[in-house]
Amino acid sequence: MTSIPKPAIGFIGLGLMGSSMVQRLQSFDYSLTVIAHRKREAIDAAVARGASEVKTPGELAEASDIVMLCVDTSVSVEANMEGPEGIIANIRPGSMVIDFGTSLPGSTQKLEVALKAKGAAMMDAPLGRTPAHATDGLLNIMAAGSEADFEKAKPVLADLGENVFHVGPIGAGHTLKLINNFYAMTTLCAMSEAFAMADLASIDRETLYSVMSSGPLGSGMMDFVKAQAVDGINDKLAFSIANGRKDLGYYSNMADDLGAPSFISPATKQTLSLARSAGWGDKLVAEMVNFMAETFAQK
Repeated sequence: MTSIPKPAIGFIGLGLMGSSMVQRLQSFDYSLTVIAHRKREAIDAAVARGASEVKTPGELAEASDIVMLCVDTSVSVEANMEGPEGIIANIRPGSMVIDFGTSLPGSTQKLEVALKAKGAAMMDAPLGRTPAHATDGLLNIMAAGSEADFEKAKPVLADLGENVFHVGPIGAGHTLKLINNFYAMTTLCAMSEAFAMADLASIDRETLYSVMSSGPLGSGMMDFVKAQAVDGINDKLAFSIANGRKDLGYYSNMADDLGAPSFISPATKQTLSLARSAGWGDKLVAEMVNFMAETFAQK
């Protein structure tokens, strides 16, 4: 039986999540092209495993059947996509772009229109879970785009994710992810404040957690905060406060675009903004409990 050749993949964004995804793809013998970056460790590791390195997004697009992006903002996505050395100008007809980041749905939809004009396709496929899950191919993937494009991308996505969902047309993945992250960051901030308030009231943190987690309030997010607040372990959720604040800003923009007033998100956004302004932006989100405890102690 003749095996179906694997698509050539170009990958932009070898941060914690992206580098784990690249390692996973290379373990399945995909041909990988990566883009040069001043932070060399992940790039050098990928090249040592057999990846090719190019200098521009356009060169990467020319070499790829599927271009994958795992970058921090819509601004970063657009910077890689647009311009004479960008992906759109150089992509091959029949190729596909997949944005794994958390981006603005409106931006994603506009980029898809530009790609369609070049005979290429686009999907947004934001991720759930952690870089450790990515290494083991256990991500949750919220893929959005046409049914035909989803079926084309599904074999590759299945090598990266344990749960691969087709959530709707282009932009639906980013919309769902922003709603998910709004809820997650709101829950995290609320639990962080609960621990910090318990400190002021001389209630033991572990006692608070034991009582709250034994009922319907118990959740994975509560456990992430508890790991920091009680056990001093802060790496259960590898996501920075600055990124959380970025996503809340995107959620607010999305709500505005939909003409809906958001009653809850302004408080979460303000809380994360205060932490970022105080120099906590690069810390992981579970450390919001430390920020709140220190802030309350100063009052």
